[in-house]
Amino acid sequence: MIYSMNLLLWGNDLNPSFFPTLEKIREIGFGGVEIPIFDTNPASWEPWVKKLDELGLQRQADTFCGADTNLISPDAAVRAHALEHLKRCIDCAALLGAPHLMGPFHSALGVFSGAPATGEEWKRGVEGIYNLAEYAQQQGVVLGLEYLNRFELYLTSCGEELVRFVDDVNHPACRIMFDTFHANIEEKNLGDCIRNMGDRIAFVQLSENDRSTPGKGHVPWDSVFQALTDIDYQGWLSIEAFSPKLTAANIWRKMFDSEEQLMRDGLAFIQGEWEPRRASLVR
Repeated sequence: MIYSMNLLLWGNDLNPSFFPTLEKIREIGFGGVEIPIFDTNPASWEPWVKKLDELGLQRQADTFCGADTNLISPDAAVRAHALEHLKRCIDCAALLGAPHLMGPFHSALGVFSGAPATGEEWKRGVEGIYNLAEYAQQQGVVLGLEYLNRFELYLTSCGEELVRFVDDVNHPACRIMFDTFHANIEEKNLGDCIRNMGDRIAFVQLSENDRSTPGKGHVPWDSVFQALTDIDYQGWLSIEAFSPKLTAANIWRKMFDSEEQLMRDGLAFIQGEWEPRRASLVR
């Protein structure tokens, strides 16, 4: 079991000046980090590989797409550009030693048609992700697709839709990343959603209903952890929390004392909830 932190807590402008924060993450007791890939120049990540190796921190990679990198765009040129962009993200993930590239990149964040997804849009997304999964498999990377809530995405906005999408892709390098924030908005029962996803889940992000410290809000955590136990989940558990440093999240109020306190409290909460259940899994 690896507990990790998503680095988007500190925004998306990551550079080597961030390395002291990596040291603090390791000191607190995390074994890994989720690294957002927006800079697709592999050379930018070479210093990160050295520092992460030095600290003994494992890593995963995340990204998302916008209007100009939309795999379901009606414009074939935009779809082709999106595929090439995502292949470069995979190259960076492979360089970092990340086994997964995760996120809602089967379509574009915040881009809406004003109507439900069409069959043609669905087909474009499935074909694009299948082609991407083929490339990812060659690089030793597995895709972890994520659904977002209805206010951020429309191709898939609930677990049932994402399960159908991944099953339609039908590729061993295409799996699911489950995020409690979006599920808390869209699902009638988070535990049932997790059990329905089952072994398609490759990774879990633990995010409170207000994107602050896990355990300080109203996400039904007992249902989440019980369902993960029920499906014999053996993967990472990662804290995804946001602050005003990530302007795209539109969070303008202070919701925790400090990033360090959030990490310490969040990790203690997760360990307290998960460790007893995990012990039952490994007996």
